[in-house]
Amino acid sequence: MSAESRVLSGRYRVDDLIGRGGMASVYRGEDLTLGRAVAIKILDPSLAADGAFRTRFRLEAQSASRMSHPAIVRVFDAGEDTRTDPDGSTHPEPYIVMELVNGRLLKDIVAEGPLSVADALRLTDGILEALEYSHRAGVVHRDIKPGNVMVTDAGQVKVMDFGIARAVSDSSSTVAETTSIIGTASYFSPEMAKGDPVDARADIYSAGIVLYELLTGQPPFRGENAIAVAYQHVSEAPVPPSEVSEAVPRGLDAIVLRALAKDPFQRPQTAAAFREALTAAAGGRAPSKRKVDALSHELYGPDPRQAAETARSLRQLSSDETMRRTQAGPPVAWVWAGIALLAVLLVSVFIWVSAFRPAGEEVTPNALIVPDVGTMTWDRAEEVLTDAGLQYRRTVEPSADVVEESVIRTNPVAGTSVAADDEIVVYVSSGVETVAAPPLESLTLKEATDALEDAGLSLGAVSRRSDPDLTKDTVISASVDDVLISTSDEIPEGTAVDLVIATGTVTVEDFALNYTAKKAEEILESDDYGLTAIIEEDPACPGTDPPMVKAQSLVGDVPVHSEITLTVCSG
Repeated sequence: MSAESRVLSGRYRVDDLIGRGGMASVYRGEDLTLGRAVAIKILDPSLAADGAFRTRFRLEAQSASRMSHPAIVRVFDAGEDTRTDPDGSTHPEPYIVMELVNGRLLKDIVAEGPLSVADALRLTDGILEALEYSHRAGVVHRDIKPGNVMVTDAGQVKVMDFGIARAVSDSSSTVAETTSIIGTASYFSPEMAKGDPVDARADIYSAGIVLYELLTGQPPFRGENAIAVAYQHVSEAPVPPSEVSEAVPRGLDAIVLRALAKDPFQRPQTAAAFREALTAAAGGRAPSKRKVDALSHELYGPDPRQAAETARSLRQLSSDETMRRTQAGPPVAWVWAGIALLAVLLVSVFIWVSAFRPAGEEVTPNALIVPDVGTMTWDRAEEVLTDAGLQYRRTVEPSADVVEESVIRTNPVAGTSVAADDEIVVYVSSGVETVAAPPLESLTLKEATDALEDAGLSLGAVSRRSDPDLTKDTVISASVDDVLISTSDEIPEGTAVDLVIATGTVTVEDFALNYTAKKAEEILESDDYGLTAIIEEDPACPGTDPPMVKAQSLVGDVPVHSEITLTVCSG
Protein backbone atom coordinates (compact mmCIF):
# COMPACT_ATOMS: atom_id res chain seq x y z
CA MET A 1 0.00 0.00 0.00
CA SER A 2 1.46 3.36 -0.98
CA ALA A 3 1.95 6.18 1.47
CA GLU A 4 -0.50 8.31 -0.48
CA SER A 5 -3.37 5.82 0.04
CA ARG A 6 -2.85 4.96 3.69
CA VAL A 7 -5.37 5.91 6.38
CA LEU A 8 -4.18 5.60 9.99
CA SER A 9 -6.70 4.42 12.59
CA GLY A 10 -9.50 4.97 10.09
CA ARG A 11 -9.18 8.74 10.48
CA TYR A 12 -5.90 10.26 9.26
CA ARG A 13 -5.06 10.07 5.56
CA VAL A 14 -1.31 10.05 4.88
CA ASP A 15 -0.28 12.05 1.80
CA ASP A 16 3.13 13.11 0.48
CA LEU A 17 6.39 13.07 2.48
CA ILE A 18 7.49 16.55 3.60
CA GLY A 19 10.45 15.75 5.87
CA ARG A 20 12.56 12.99 7.37
CA GLY A 21 14.63 13.00 10.57
CA GLY A 22 16.72 10.59 12.59
CA MET A 23 13.74 9.12 14.42
CA ALA A 24 10.66 9.68 12.26
CA SER A 25 9.25 10.77 8.92
CA VAL A 26 6.74 13.60 8.54
CA TYR A 27 3.92 13.50 6.01
CA ARG A 28 1.32 15.97 4.88
CA GLY A 29 -2.10 14.55 5.69
CA GLU A 30 -5.75 15.21 6.43
CA ASP A 31 -7.95 14.60 9.45
CA LEU A 32 -10.91 12.98 7.69
CA THR A 33 -13.17 13.48 10.71
CA LEU A 34 -12.63 17.24 11.08
CA GLY A 35 -11.69 17.91 7.47
CA ARG A 36 -8.49 19.83 8.25
CA ALA A 37 -4.93 19.59 6.93
CA VAL A 38 -2.42 18.17 9.41
CA ALA A 39 1.18 16.99 9.62
CA ILE A 40 1.62 13.34 10.59
CA LYS A 41 4.89 12.15 12.16
CA ILE A 42 5.37 8.38 11.89
CA LEU A 43 7.99 6.73 14.11
CA ASP A 44 10.88 4.88 12.49
CA PRO A 45 10.24 1.08 12.48
CA SER A 46 13.52 0.35 14.31
CA LEU A 47 12.38 2.50 17.25
CA ALA A 48 8.76 1.37 17.04
CA ALA A 49 9.91 -2.17 17.82
CA ASP A 50 10.87 -1.08 21.35
CA GLY A 51 7.76 -1.37 23.54
CA ALA A 52 9.15 0.85 26.30
CA PHE A 53 10.02 3.53 23.75
CA ARG A 54 6.53 3.39 22.21
CA THR A 55 4.90 3.84 25.61
CA ARG A 56 7.14 6.78 26.53
CA PHE A 57 6.66 8.27 23.07
CA ARG A 58 2.87 8.14 23.47
CA LEU A 59 2.85 9.58 27.01
CA GLU A 60 5.15 12.47 26.11
CA ALA A 61 3.16 13.22 22.96
CA GLN A 62 0.00 13.36 25.06
CA SER A 63 1.74 15.75 27.44
CA ALA A 64 2.80 17.96 24.53
CA SER A 65 -0.74 17.94 23.12
CA ARG A 66 -1.98 19.80 26.20
CA MET A 67 0.23 22.81 25.46
CA SER A 68 -1.43 25.61 23.49
CA HIS A 69 0.75 28.59 22.60
CA PRO A 70 1.29 30.54 19.36
CA ALA A 71 5.05 29.78 19.48
CA ILE A 72 4.55 26.00 19.86
CA VAL A 73 3.47 23.60 17.12
CA ARG A 74 0.24 22.06 18.41
CA VAL A 75 0.01 18.29 18.85
CA PHE A 76 -3.58 17.23 18.11
CA ASP A 77 -3.45 13.48 18.61
CA ALA A 78 -1.19 10.46 19.05
CA GLY A 79 -1.93 6.85 18.30
CA GLU A 80 -0.65 3.56 17.00
CA ASP A 81 -1.60 1.63 13.90
CA THR A 82 -0.38 -1.68 12.50
CA ARG A 83 1.65 -1.83 9.29
CA THR A 84 1.65 -4.99 7.17
CA ASP A 85 4.79 -5.62 5.09
CA PRO A 86 4.74 -7.30 1.64
CA ASP A 87 5.90 -10.59 3.26
CA GLY A 88 2.80 -10.60 5.49
CA SER A 89 4.59 -9.64 8.71
CA THR A 90 3.14 -6.89 10.84
CA HIS A 91 4.73 -4.29 13.09
CA PRO A 92 3.42 -1.41 15.21
CA GLU A 93 3.43 2.07 13.70
CA PRO A 94 3.14 4.84 16.32
CA TYR A 95 2.27 8.28 14.97
CA ILE A 96 1.67 11.84 16.12
CA VAL A 97 -0.77 14.23 14.46
CA MET A 98 0.39 17.85 14.55
CA GLU A 99 -0.46 21.31 13.31
CA LEU A 100 0.61 21.78 9.69
CA VAL A 101 2.91 24.81 9.54
CA ASN A 102 3.70 26.59 6.29
CA GLY A 103 7.23 27.93 6.51
CA ARG A 104 10.92 26.95 6.68
CA LEU A 105 13.06 25.13 9.18
CA LEU A 106 15.41 27.44 11.06
CA LYS A 107 18.30 25.11 10.19
CA ASP A 108 17.69 25.80 6.48
CA ILE A 109 17.66 29.55 7.15
CA VAL A 110 20.89 29.56 9.16
CA ALA A 111 22.55 27.30 6.57
CA GLU A 112 22.46 30.30 4.23
CA GLY A 113 24.77 32.23 6.58
CA PRO A 114 24.63 34.42 9.69
CA LEU A 115 21.46 36.41 10.25
CA SER A 116 21.28 40.09 11.07
CA VAL A 117 21.51 40.84 14.77
CA ALA A 118 17.88 42.03 14.81
CA ASP A 119 16.62 38.82 13.15
CA ALA A 120 18.77 36.61 15.40
CA LEU A 121 17.41 38.29 18.52
CA ARG A 122 13.81 38.16 17.24
CA LEU A 123 13.97 34.45 16.43
CA THR A 124 15.72 33.60 19.69
CA ASP A 125 13.10 35.58 21.58
CA GLY A 126 10.41 33.47 19.90
CA ILE A 127 12.16 30.26 21.01
CA LEU A 128 12.51 31.58 24.57
CA GLU A 129 8.84 32.62 24.58
CA ALA A 130 7.89 29.00 23.81
CA LEU A 131 10.28 27.73 26.50
CA GLU A 132 8.93 30.22 29.04
CA TYR A 133 5.45 28.77 28.52
CA SER A 134 6.56 25.10 28.53
CA HIS A 135 8.75 25.48 31.61
CA ARG A 136 5.85 27.02 33.53
CA ALA A 137 3.89 23.92 32.53
CA GLY A 138 6.69 21.68 33.86
CA VAL A 139 7.79 20.47 30.40
CA VAL A 140 11.51 20.48 29.50
CA HIS A 141 12.12 20.22 25.74
CA ARG A 142 15.64 18.63 25.91
CA ASP A 143 16.29 18.98 22.17
CA ILE A 144 16.24 22.68 21.26
CA LYS A 145 18.04 23.07 17.92
CA PRO A 146 17.38 24.80 14.56
CA GLY A 147 16.02 21.54 13.17
CA ASN A 148 13.18 21.66 15.70
CA VAL A 149 12.19 25.28 15.01
CA MET A 150 9.93 26.40 12.16
CA VAL A 151 9.62 29.99 10.95
CA THR A 152 6.28 30.64 9.26
CA ASP A 153 5.86 32.72 6.13
CA ALA A 154 4.74 35.58 8.40
CA GLY A 155 7.92 35.31 10.50
CA GLN A 156 6.30 33.56 13.53
CA VAL A 157 8.54 31.12 15.43
CA LYS A 158 7.07 27.65 16.01
CA VAL A 159 8.97 25.20 18.23
CA MET A 160 8.33 21.49 17.55
CA ASP A 161 8.76 18.11 19.24
CA PHE A 162 8.09 19.08 22.86
CA GLY A 163 8.48 15.98 25.00
CA ILE A 164 9.56 13.74 22.14
CA ALA A 165 13.24 14.17 23.00
CA ARG A 166 12.35 12.95 26.51
CA ALA A 167 11.20 9.67 25.01
CA VAL A 168 14.50 9.39 23.14
CA SER A 169 16.71 10.21 26.11
CA ASP A 170 14.88 7.79 28.42
CA SER A 171 15.41 4.98 25.91
CA SER A 172 19.10 5.63 25.13
CA SER A 173 21.87 4.85 27.53
CA THR A 174 24.80 6.74 26.02
CA VAL A 175 25.56 10.06 24.38
CA ALA A 176 26.46 8.33 21.11
CA GLU A 177 23.24 6.28 21.19
CA THR A 178 21.05 9.30 21.88
CA THR A 179 22.83 11.36 19.23
CA SER A 180 22.21 8.74 16.57
CA ILE A 181 18.48 9.25 17.15
CA ILE A 182 18.20 12.97 17.80
CA GLY A 183 20.71 13.83 15.09
CA THR A 184 23.44 16.07 16.56
CA ALA A 185 25.28 16.75 19.80
CA SER A 186 26.04 20.35 18.85
CA TYR A 187 23.23 21.61 21.07
CA PHE A 188 23.67 19.31 24.10
CA SER A 189 24.04 20.91 27.51
CA PRO A 190 27.06 19.77 29.56
CA GLU A 191 24.80 17.94 32.02
CA MET A 192 23.12 16.08 29.15
CA ALA A 193 26.51 15.18 27.65
CA LYS A 194 27.53 13.69 31.03
CA GLY A 195 24.26 11.81 31.47
CA ASP A 196 23.26 13.83 34.55
CA PRO A 197 19.64 14.77 35.35
CA VAL A 198 18.52 17.85 33.42
CA ASP A 199 16.03 20.61 34.08
CA ALA A 200 14.81 23.76 32.32
CA ARG A 201 18.31 25.27 32.38
CA ALA A 202 19.43 22.66 29.83
CA ASP A 203 16.99 24.27 27.38
CA ILE A 204 18.49 27.69 28.26
CA TYR A 205 21.94 26.36 27.29
CA SER A 206 20.66 24.94 23.99
CA ALA A 207 18.89 28.22 23.19
CA GLY A 208 22.22 29.99 23.81
CA ILE A 209 23.89 27.65 21.29
CA VAL A 210 21.17 28.46 18.73
CA LEU A 211 21.61 32.21 19.33
CA TYR A 212 25.39 31.83 18.87
CA GLU A 213 24.84 30.03 15.55
CA LEU A 214 22.30 32.60 14.32
CA LEU A 215 24.77 35.42 15.05
CA THR A 216 27.93 33.77 13.67
CA GLY A 217 26.70 31.17 11.18
CA GLN A 218 28.33 28.31 13.14
CA PRO A 219 27.86 26.56 16.49
CA PRO A 220 30.51 27.25 19.16
CA PHE A 221 31.67 23.62 19.35
CA ARG A 222 32.38 21.33 16.41
CA GLY A 223 34.13 17.99 16.15
CA GLU A 224 34.54 14.83 14.11
CA ASN A 225 31.95 12.90 16.15
CA ALA A 226 29.42 13.26 18.95
CA ILE A 227 31.89 12.28 21.68
CA ALA A 228 34.35 14.98 20.59
CA VAL A 229 31.61 17.64 20.64
CA ALA A 230 30.28 16.42 24.01
CA TYR A 231 33.82 16.71 25.42
CA GLN A 232 33.97 20.35 24.30
CA HIS A 233 30.59 21.10 25.90
CA VAL A 234 31.95 19.80 29.21
CA SER A 235 35.45 21.28 29.18
CA GLU A 236 36.07 24.00 26.59
CA ALA A 237 35.31 27.73 26.60
CA PRO A 238 33.45 29.15 23.57
CA VAL A 239 34.99 31.99 21.58
CA PRO A 240 32.91 35.18 22.16
CA PRO A 241 30.63 35.63 19.12
CA SER A 242 31.96 39.14 18.39
CA GLU A 243 35.41 37.59 17.80
CA VAL A 244 33.92 35.22 15.19
CA SER A 245 31.84 37.88 13.41
CA GLU A 246 32.58 41.60 13.55
CA ALA A 247 28.89 42.29 12.88
CA VAL A 248 27.96 41.01 16.36
CA PRO A 249 27.88 43.78 18.99
CA ARG A 250 30.15 43.10 21.95
CA GLY A 251 27.19 43.82 24.23
CA LEU A 252 25.83 40.35 23.30
CA ASP A 253 29.05 38.52 24.25
CA ALA A 254 28.32 38.54 27.97
CA ILE A 255 24.74 37.32 27.45
CA VAL A 256 25.76 34.46 25.16
CA LEU A 257 28.71 33.39 27.33
CA ARG A 258 26.53 33.31 30.44
CA ALA A 259 23.89 31.22 28.66
CA LEU A 260 26.68 28.75 27.75
CA ALA A 261 28.02 28.44 31.32
CA LYS A 262 29.03 24.88 32.25
CA ASP A 263 27.39 25.25 35.67
CA PRO A 264 23.57 25.52 35.32
CA PHE A 265 23.48 27.86 38.33
CA GLN A 266 25.58 30.44 36.42
CA ARG A 267 23.15 30.59 33.48
CA PRO A 268 19.96 32.65 33.33
CA GLN A 269 17.68 30.63 35.58
CA THR A 270 14.55 31.09 33.47
CA ALA A 271 13.66 31.74 29.84
CA ALA A 272 12.04 35.00 30.95
CA ALA A 273 15.32 36.15 32.53
CA PHE A 274 17.17 35.26 29.30
CA ARG A 275 14.67 37.31 27.25
CA GLU A 276 15.04 40.29 29.57
CA ALA A 277 18.84 40.09 29.36
CA LEU A 278 18.71 40.06 25.54
CA THR A 279 16.41 43.08 25.50
CA ALA A 280 18.70 44.96 27.87
CA ALA A 281 21.85 44.00 25.92
CA ALA A 282 20.36 45.04 22.57
CA GLY A 283 19.90 48.62 23.75
CA GLY A 284 22.58 48.78 26.43
CA ARG A 285 26.20 49.77 26.61
CA ALA A 286 28.79 47.31 25.27
CA PRO A 287 31.23 45.92 27.87
CA SER A 288 34.97 46.21 27.29
CA LYS A 289 36.98 43.25 26.06
CA ARG A 290 38.61 43.06 29.49
CA LYS A 291 35.20 42.61 31.11
CA VAL A 292 34.26 39.90 28.61
CA ASP A 293 37.57 38.11 29.28
CA ALA A 294 36.95 38.37 33.03
CA LEU A 295 33.46 36.87 32.60
CA SER A 296 34.90 34.02 30.50
CA HIS A 297 37.47 33.38 33.26
CA GLU A 298 34.67 33.33 35.86
CA LEU A 299 32.41 30.97 33.89
CA TYR A 300 34.93 28.59 32.34
CA GLY A 301 38.03 28.71 34.57
CA PRO A 302 41.51 30.14 34.00
CA ASP A 303 42.24 28.53 30.66
CA PRO A 304 40.03 25.55 29.72
CA ARG A 305 40.95 26.01 26.06
CA GLN A 306 44.62 25.32 26.80
CA ALA A 307 43.67 22.23 28.81
CA ALA A 308 41.60 20.98 25.89
CA GLU A 309 44.45 21.63 23.42
CA THR A 310 46.81 19.68 25.67
CA ALA A 311 44.40 16.75 25.81
CA ARG A 312 44.02 16.78 22.02
CA SER A 313 47.81 16.87 21.59
CA LEU A 314 48.17 13.87 23.88
CA ARG A 315 45.57 11.94 21.90
CA GLN A 316 47.28 12.84 18.62
CA LEU A 317 50.73 11.80 19.89
CA SER A 318 49.35 8.50 21.10
CA SER A 319 47.95 7.59 17.66
CA ASP A 320 50.31 9.31 15.18
CA GLU A 321 52.12 6.62 13.17
CA THR A 322 53.60 8.99 10.59
CA MET A 323 56.42 10.27 12.86
CA ARG A 324 59.89 8.92 12.08
CA ARG A 325 62.90 9.20 14.32
CA THR A 326 65.95 10.94 12.78
CA GLN A 327 68.39 10.46 15.67
CA ALA A 328 69.07 8.17 18.58
CA GLY A 329 66.41 8.42 21.30
CA PRO A 330 66.55 8.04 25.05
CA PRO A 331 66.97 4.67 26.72
CA VAL A 332 64.14 2.15 26.31
CA ALA A 333 63.17 2.44 29.99
CA TRP A 334 62.49 6.15 29.58
CA VAL A 335 60.38 5.46 26.47
CA TRP A 336 58.17 3.00 28.33
CA ALA A 337 57.91 5.33 31.32
CA GLY A 338 56.70 8.11 29.00
CA ILE A 339 54.15 5.81 27.39
CA ALA A 340 52.87 4.75 30.81
CA LEU A 341 52.55 8.39 31.89
CA LEU A 342 50.70 9.23 28.67
CA ALA A 343 48.29 6.33 29.23
CA VAL A 344 47.59 7.49 32.78
CA LEU A 345 46.86 11.01 31.55
CA LEU A 346 44.50 9.78 28.85
CA VAL A 347 42.61 7.52 31.23
CA SER A 348 42.35 10.36 33.76
CA VAL A 349 40.90 12.72 31.15
CA PHE A 350 38.39 10.07 30.06
CA ILE A 351 37.28 9.33 33.63
CA TRP A 352 36.99 13.04 34.42
CA VAL A 353 34.78 13.69 31.39
CA SER A 354 32.61 10.63 32.11
CA ALA A 355 32.21 11.06 35.86
CA PHE A 356 32.59 14.81 36.43
CA ARG A 357 30.17 16.20 39.03
CA PRO A 358 29.38 19.86 39.75
CA ALA A 359 31.30 21.41 42.62
CA GLY A 360 29.69 20.85 45.99
CA GLU A 361 27.73 17.72 45.01
CA GLU A 362 28.61 14.84 47.27
CA VAL A 363 27.85 11.16 46.91
CA THR A 364 25.44 10.21 49.66
CA PRO A 365 26.30 6.97 51.50
CA ASN A 366 23.63 4.27 51.01
CA ALA A 367 22.00 6.60 48.50
CA LEU A 368 18.68 5.93 46.82
CA ILE A 369 17.73 7.13 43.34
CA VAL A 370 14.52 9.12 42.84
CA PRO A 371 12.48 7.21 40.22
CA ASP A 372 10.69 8.94 37.36
CA VAL A 373 7.00 8.94 38.30
CA GLY A 374 6.02 11.84 36.03
CA THR A 375 2.52 11.46 34.47
CA MET A 376 1.83 8.37 36.61
CA THR A 377 -1.39 8.26 38.61
CA TRP A 378 -0.93 9.07 42.30
CA ASP A 379 -1.80 5.49 43.33
CA ARG A 380 0.81 4.05 40.98
CA ALA A 381 3.42 6.65 42.00
CA GLU A 382 2.87 5.73 45.68
CA GLU A 383 3.61 2.10 44.89
CA VAL A 384 6.79 2.95 42.95
CA LEU A 385 8.12 5.32 45.65
CA THR A 386 7.31 2.86 48.43
CA ASP A 387 9.03 0.02 46.58
CA ALA A 388 12.08 2.31 46.17
CA GLY A 389 12.23 2.76 49.96
CA LEU A 390 11.73 6.53 49.80
CA GLN A 391 9.96 8.94 52.15
CA TYR A 392 7.56 11.19 50.28
CA ARG A 393 4.97 13.92 50.78
CA ARG A 394 2.06 14.74 48.45
CA THR A 395 1.43 18.35 47.37
CA VAL A 396 -1.49 19.31 45.13
CA GLU A 397 -1.35 22.07 42.53
CA PRO A 398 -3.38 22.86 39.38
CA SER A 399 -2.00 21.92 35.97
CA ALA A 400 -3.25 22.48 32.46
CA ASP A 401 -0.95 19.78 31.09
CA VAL A 402 -1.29 16.87 33.52
CA VAL A 403 -4.60 15.14 34.16
CA GLU A 404 -6.14 15.25 37.62
CA GLU A 405 -4.63 12.87 40.21
CA SER A 406 -1.49 12.32 38.11
CA VAL A 407 2.04 13.34 39.06
CA ILE A 408 3.38 16.61 37.64
CA ARG A 409 6.96 16.41 38.98
CA THR A 410 9.04 15.59 42.03
CA ASN A 411 11.53 17.55 44.11
CA PRO A 412 14.32 16.45 43.85
CA VAL A 413 13.91 15.53 40.19
CA ALA A 414 14.04 11.98 38.86
CA GLY A 415 17.53 10.47 38.81
CA THR A 416 18.76 12.45 41.84
CA SER A 417 20.70 10.58 44.53
CA VAL A 418 19.15 11.03 48.01
CA ALA A 419 19.58 9.61 51.51
CA ALA A 420 17.07 7.04 52.79
CA ASP A 421 15.56 9.49 55.29
CA ASP A 422 15.25 12.39 52.81
CA GLU A 423 11.67 13.42 52.00
CA ILE A 424 10.60 13.57 48.35
CA VAL A 425 7.93 16.15 47.52
CA VAL A 426 5.51 14.80 44.92
CA TYR A 427 3.44 17.43 43.08
CA VAL A 428 0.07 15.98 42.03
CA SER A 429 -2.28 17.67 39.57
CA SER A 430 -5.64 18.92 40.78
CA GLY A 431 -6.66 19.37 37.15
CA VAL A 432 -7.03 22.46 35.04
CA GLU A 433 -7.47 25.69 36.99
CA THR A 434 -10.20 27.73 35.34
CA VAL A 435 -10.92 31.43 35.36
CA ALA A 436 -14.03 33.41 34.45
CA ALA A 437 -13.95 34.96 31.01
CA PRO A 438 -13.81 38.75 31.41
CA PRO A 439 -16.28 41.00 29.52
CA LEU A 440 -14.55 41.86 26.25
CA GLU A 441 -17.18 43.07 23.81
CA SER A 442 -17.09 46.82 23.07
CA LEU A 443 -13.62 47.16 24.61
CA THR A 444 -10.69 48.41 22.57
CA LEU A 445 -8.04 45.87 21.56
CA LYS A 446 -5.64 47.32 24.16
CA GLU A 447 -8.28 47.17 26.91
CA ALA A 448 -9.23 43.61 25.95
CA THR A 449 -5.57 42.49 25.98
CA ASP A 450 -5.12 43.96 29.47
CA ALA A 451 -8.35 42.33 30.66
CA LEU A 452 -7.21 38.93 29.39
CA GLU A 453 -3.84 39.23 31.12
CA ASP A 454 -5.50 40.33 34.37
CA ALA A 455 -7.75 37.26 34.20
CA GLY A 456 -4.81 34.88 33.60
CA LEU A 457 -5.58 34.38 29.91
CA SER A 458 -3.65 35.33 26.78
CA LEU A 459 -4.42 36.96 23.46
CA GLY A 460 -4.78 34.54 20.57
CA ALA A 461 -5.47 35.27 16.90
CA VAL A 462 -6.93 38.67 16.01
CA SER A 463 -9.11 39.04 12.92
CA ARG A 464 -10.95 42.10 11.60
CA ARG A 465 -14.50 42.56 10.42
CA SER A 466 -16.55 45.54 9.29
CA ASP A 467 -19.25 46.73 11.72
CA PRO A 468 -21.21 49.93 10.99
CA ASP A 469 -21.71 50.71 14.69
CA LEU A 470 -18.20 50.20 16.05
CA THR A 471 -15.07 52.31 15.74
CA LYS A 472 -11.69 50.90 14.78
CA ASP A 473 -10.16 48.17 17.05
CA THR A 474 -13.36 47.70 19.08
CA VAL A 475 -13.97 44.05 20.07
CA ILE A 476 -16.93 42.46 18.29
CA SER A 477 -16.66 38.91 19.70
CA ALA A 478 -14.31 36.52 21.54
CA SER A 479 -13.85 32.77 21.02
CA VAL A 480 -11.74 29.76 21.98
CA ASP A 481 -11.19 27.09 19.32
CA ASP A 482 -13.91 28.72 17.17
CA VAL A 483 -16.48 28.56 20.02
CA LEU A 484 -17.87 31.93 21.15
CA ILE A 485 -17.41 32.71 24.84
CA SER A 486 -19.24 35.03 27.21
CA THR A 487 -18.65 36.34 30.73
CA SER A 488 -20.46 33.34 32.24
CA ASP A 489 -17.96 30.83 30.81
CA GLU A 490 -15.12 29.21 32.78
CA ILE A 491 -11.91 28.84 30.75
CA PRO A 492 -8.67 26.97 31.61
CA GLU A 493 -6.08 29.40 32.92
CA GLY A 494 -3.53 30.42 30.29
CA THR A 495 -5.90 29.74 27.36
CA ALA A 496 -5.40 31.86 24.23
CA VAL A 497 -8.59 33.77 23.39
CA ASP A 498 -9.21 34.75 19.76
CA LEU A 499 -10.77 38.15 19.09
CA VAL A 500 -12.72 39.65 16.20
CA ILE A 501 -12.32 43.43 16.14
CA ALA A 502 -13.93 46.15 14.07
CA THR A 503 -12.13 47.68 11.11
CA GLY A 504 -13.77 51.04 11.85
CA THR A 505 -14.91 51.28 8.24
CA VAL A 506 -17.71 50.16 5.93
CA THR A 507 -17.22 49.45 2.26
CA VAL A 508 -19.31 51.74 0.05
CA GLU A 509 -19.83 51.19 -3.67
CA ASP A 510 -19.99 53.96 -6.24
CA PHE A 511 -23.68 54.88 -6.75
CA ALA A 512 -22.97 57.45 -9.51
CA LEU A 513 -25.02 57.08 -12.73
CA ASN A 514 -26.53 53.74 -11.64
CA TYR A 515 -28.77 54.70 -8.68
CA THR A 516 -31.46 57.23 -8.00
CA ALA A 517 -30.70 59.63 -5.19
CA LYS A 518 -33.54 58.20 -3.10
CA LYS A 519 -32.34 54.58 -3.44
CA ALA A 520 -28.71 55.50 -2.69
CA GLU A 521 -29.85 57.43 0.39
CA GLU A 522 -31.86 54.41 1.65
CA ILE A 523 -28.88 52.10 1.26
CA LEU A 524 -26.37 54.43 2.94
CA GLU A 525 -28.63 55.10 5.95
CA SER A 526 -29.66 51.45 6.41
CA ASP A 527 -28.45 49.39 9.37
CA ASP A 528 -25.85 47.72 7.13
CA TYR A 529 -24.03 51.03 6.56
CA GLY A 530 -25.13 53.46 9.30
CA LEU A 531 -23.96 56.48 7.31
CA THR A 532 -25.58 59.89 6.72
CA ALA A 533 -26.48 60.83 3.13
CA ILE A 534 -26.62 64.51 2.11
CA ILE A 535 -28.28 65.37 -1.23
CA GLU A 536 -26.63 68.28 -3.01
CA GLU A 537 -28.12 69.73 -6.21
CA ASP A 538 -26.00 70.84 -9.15
CA PRO A 539 -27.85 73.33 -11.41
CA ALA A 540 -25.06 73.20 -13.96
CA CYS A 541 -26.37 69.95 -15.46
CA PRO A 542 -29.85 69.02 -16.71
CA GLY A 543 -32.03 67.27 -14.13
CA THR A 544 -33.75 63.89 -14.50
CA ASP A 545 -36.93 62.40 -13.14
CA PRO A 546 -36.38 60.75 -10.77
CA PRO A 547 -33.09 62.48 -9.86
CA MET A 548 -30.01 60.26 -10.50
CA VAL A 549 -26.75 60.35 -8.56
CA LYS A 550 -24.16 62.18 -10.63
CA ALA A 551 -21.26 61.89 -8.12
CA GLN A 552 -20.56 61.06 -4.46
CA SER A 553 -17.95 62.35 -2.03
CA LEU A 554 -16.65 59.03 -0.59
CA VAL A 555 -16.19 55.58 -2.15
CA GLY A 556 -14.57 52.35 -0.86
CA ASP A 557 -13.60 51.95 2.82
CA VAL A 558 -15.37 54.79 4.58
CA PRO A 559 -15.05 55.53 8.35
CA VAL A 560 -18.18 54.53 10.28
CA HIS A 561 -20.81 57.23 10.97
CA SER A 562 -19.44 59.37 8.11
CA GLU A 563 -21.43 61.81 6.00
CA ILE A 564 -21.51 61.14 2.24
CA THR A 565 -22.59 63.86 -0.18
CA LEU A 566 -24.60 62.67 -3.17
CA THR A 567 -24.65 65.15 -6.07
CA VAL A 568 -27.71 65.23 -8.38
CA CYS A 569 -28.43 67.38 -11.43
CA SER A 570 -31.17 70.00 -11.04
CA GLY A 571 -30.71 72.30 -14.07
